[in-house]
Amino acid sequence: MAALCNGLALHGGVRPYCATFLAFHDYMRPSVRLAALMGLPVLYLYTHDSIYLGEDGPTHQPVEQLAAMRAMPNLRVIRPADGAETVEAWKAALAWSGGPTALCLTRQDLPNLDRGAMASAEGLHKGGYVLAEATGGAPQVVLIATGSEVPMALDARALLQAGGIPTRLVSLPCWDLFFAQPAAYRAQVLPPGLPRVSVEAGTTFGWQAIVGLDGASVGIDRFGASAPGEEVASRLGLNPENIARTARRLLNLEA
Repeated sequence: MAALCNGLALHGGVRPYCATFLAFHDYMRPSVRLAALMGLPVLYLYTHDSIYLGEDGPTHQPVEQLAAMRAMPNLRVIRPADGAETVEAWKAALAWSGGPTALCLTRQDLPNLDRGAMASAEGLHKGGYVLAEATGGAPQVVLIATGSEVPMALDARALLQAGGIPTRLVSLPCWDLFFAQPAAYRAQVLPPGLPRVSVEAGTTFGWQAIVGLDGASVGIDRFGASAPGEEVASRLGLNPENIARTARRLLNLEA
């Protein structure tokens, strides 16, 4: 399937795309690598992008795939948080002809974020942006989330705010686009010296480049399990309470 898309892209006249579960990227990897190497504008739609897949179990639940894809040169990996970010992700993919783009989408339903109260999804085109600013004072900690974990991080932010800890939430749908921004913009979104906690339903490998050596990552550094997705996630620490607890521990406010 992926090899056929490469042929269509080389022929020209069409913008090919293909779709499958994210776990099956592993089977496509040689053709995806060739698309990235040749700069072919193929679009990959990967769904069921985490352990929220549920009862199909660990064979079908991607854990390390996002990190492996981000490691591939010239492959843009975008993990949108809601419908508005998904629209902007499509725009970003269609506007770029220098290589392939992978859109990593969920299985589960997600809320549409209140863009009247939060930042516009157009921030996706910079790779990452401040979705919700701290209230009640300057931010003491930054939560950084992608995809389906953004609403969860919003709930964790609410817990921290209620506990008197002003908390900024950053949506980071595309690392490549974010690292391509000027240093001043990146420092504006992620101020140096401000503690950072990343939240993503996948391996924490690679997140050190975002959170730094003194930061923390809430993720999944093991294979999944066969159970309803929400139950698997909660038991593996992907819940607002654990995210808030991790942030408080980073601030030395909890043992």
